[in-house]
Amino acid sequence: MSEAILELRDITCYLEKGTNVFSNITFSVNDGDILVLQGRSGSGKSTLLKCIAHLAMHTGDTLYRGIKPQAYGIPSYRTKVMYVPQRPSLLPGSPYDFLVSVTNLRSHKAPNSEGLLRDVFKQAVDIGEQWGIQRELWHRGWQNVSGGEAQRILLAAAMSFDTAEILLLDEPTSALDAETSQLVEKYLVERVQTRDTNLKALLWITHSPEQSRRVGTRFIHLSGGSCYETEDPSPSPYPTTPVG
Repeated sequence: MSEAILELRDITCYLEKGTNVFSNITFSVNDGDILVLQGRSGSGKSTLLKCIAHLAMHTGDTLYRGIKPQAYGIPSYRTKVMYVPQRPSLLPGSPYDFLVSVTNLRSHKAPNSEGLLRDVFKQAVDIGEQWGIQRELWHRGWQNVSGGEAQRILLAAAMSFDTAEILLLDEPTSALDAETSQLVEKYLVERVQTRDTNLKALLWITHSPEQSRRVGTRFIHLSGGSCYETEDPSPSPYPTTPVG
């Protein structure tokens, strides 16, 4: 078996002392995995993604390519293990302004930042157009794009940098109609399978059993503060194989 790209070891997150969201979460993400994260609302799925991205306080260890994120530097780690939220809440300006800000971060900074922005924007527009996002939407304020448009724009932006080996996707198509959702699914799955980009794996939250079947290669279920790997892509209150 090849080395895991990402390993979670005993990840525990608590709201306050003695009240855990989940405890001792342990599993690995391997090259080619599309790992679907399932569980009832409030089970901690989004919080777990934020812990992996080091956006939420937790205990335990995360290893990327066998090394702790702190050794890479958290900003650099986040370019390799990239969190994509369900919606861009409270982002200022326009999607284009967002790309400008990200390309100027030190973790993305290139000798020719204007050239990087030009290349990233072109790639983002090209990807977005495949999903029905017209170029002019990138220059609208976030408050003037719909929820479904914002979801596709965020995904296109994440893909346009082509730095991530793992995308952490928090219900990335929840605001989309069935046809558009499947366009996005197909694109993401093909990128993992065909090696057209650096992308090697997805960790994907969805409440849809149908979507789970279409995209998933592995299924992790969060329940009662623990996680279990299941063979059934339909979330079940009776998990089978404990992970870790």
